[in-house]
Amino acid sequence: MTRVALSIVLAFVASAALARFLSRYRGRFALLDLPNARSLHSGATPRSGGLAILAGLAAGLLATGLHVPGLGWVAAPLVMVATVSFADDVWRLPVWLRLLVHVLAALGLVDWGGYALESLHLLPGWEWQAPHGVLMAFSLLLTVWLINLYNFMDGMDGFAGGMAVIGFGTFALLGFLAHAPVFTCVALLVAAAAGGFLPFNFPPARLFMGDVGSGSLGLLVALFLLWAERQGLFPLWLGLLVFSPFVVDATWTVIRRAVHGSRPWQAHRGHFYQRLVGLGWSHRRVVLWEYGLMLKCSLLAVAGFCFTETGVQGLLLGWAAAVYLVLVAYVNVLERRRAPT
Repeated sequence: MTRVALSIVLAFVASAALARFLSRYRGRFALLDLPNARSLHSGATPRSGGLAILAGLAAGLLATGLHVPGLGWVAAPLVMVATVSFADDVWRLPVWLRLLVHVLAALGLVDWGGYALESLHLLPGWEWQAPHGVLMAFSLLLTVWLINLYNFMDGMDGFAGGMAVIGFGTFALLGFLAHAPVFTCVALLVAAAAGGFLPFNFPPARLFMGDVGSGSLGLLVALFLLWAERQGLFPLWLGLLVFSPFVVDATWTVIRRAVHGSRPWQAHRGHFYQRLVGLGWSHRRVVLWEYGLMLKCSLLAVAGFCFTETGVQGLLLGWAAAVYLVLVAYVNVLERRRAPT
């Protein structure tokens, strides 16, 4: 336990130390994020903070010496996603090339790494015993979507980093309740590494995580969801509920843009958090409200784990859905009130 605790501290400290350096570095190899149509910031800001998160996670894992199931097939896809994301931060790669690497990384995790789902729990009390090929395809699509989803949602100071701290912290708690020490420890390491980066990313941000951070975190979310479902730690719907502030916003926005004939991968300001900033809310106000939503979803997930009755779990999931419908309606009403007559 002492070694694990020290490893968690090391992950936080290593991430914070490198994040501090990267936030101040303005040398020849500095990666600066210049404002564009999708941005909510107004000045050039370093976007290499994801390297700090990955460095903290690697330092913590090496210090623990834990045996993570299929670690080699987890590390390889993570390196693939981090590499193509870092290259995209530097050179802006074509969408098809990034997507191809994401698919290959997902294949490495799901097929070769052995993390493909064997059954599917998408709703309380409902288990889908689908054919292996269907579950394999679902696992691949889920992984690729989460990699890109996290990238879509990394558009505001402190947002993606805060979701990582709260989300993986909740995964650690669920793993502890499920008596899964390795799962719990690795989740805590991810949360600690993200926590070391977060002070430099909180509004007003001095450092962004960039695609190398958001893509890597998205892959890690997929890993933990598949890991928990395969080992029966907690059902997939419960894990998705934890990260539902990102899942709901990104999925709703992509569908909405597709219906209106827009390309989802093009720069835009159509996410709910962006629309609130467009309505005059400060970055800090929006991100604190989002933190509140993240914590509420995490509490609902923990309650869903503790109360195993299908009816109670259904009520909890229904409550979460009702909250999102109210929030969607609230943002739409605010925009209509502000719109010119």
